[in-house]
Amino acid sequence: MPIRKILIVDDSATNRHVLSEMLARHGYRCILAESAKEAIEKAKSERPDLVLMDVVMPDMDGFQATRAITRDEATKHIPVILCTSKNQQTDRIWGLRQGAKNYLTKPVDEKDLITKITALG
Repeated sequence: MPIRKILIVDDSATNRHVLSEMLARHGYRCILAESAKEAIEKAKSERPDLVLMDVVMPDMDGFQATRAITRDEATKHIPVILCTSKNQQTDRIWGLRQGAKNYLTKPVDEKDLITKITALG
């Protein structure tokens, strides 16, 4: 299934804006969420084709939200790519164990992001 609609989850308005502009240039439709809890709700209501998930957020971290999305019957088919400043190998391994399909570190490289999205579609 081609990826067209992407849920961007980040507590930083700047990061949400940068990612949405980057993706819009490539024809993707973006939905925004500023918290992990909002992301879980929007994953269920909006049915995006992909979730780009930040890890460090105030209410619940992106690892917990990824686990919730990838293990819920209603949303487990939606792939998650973690986009975070956490660049340790242990973070990457933990993120993938929570159900993420891929892991990007910030600042996100546009070409790398599009390549990873294309590989999922």
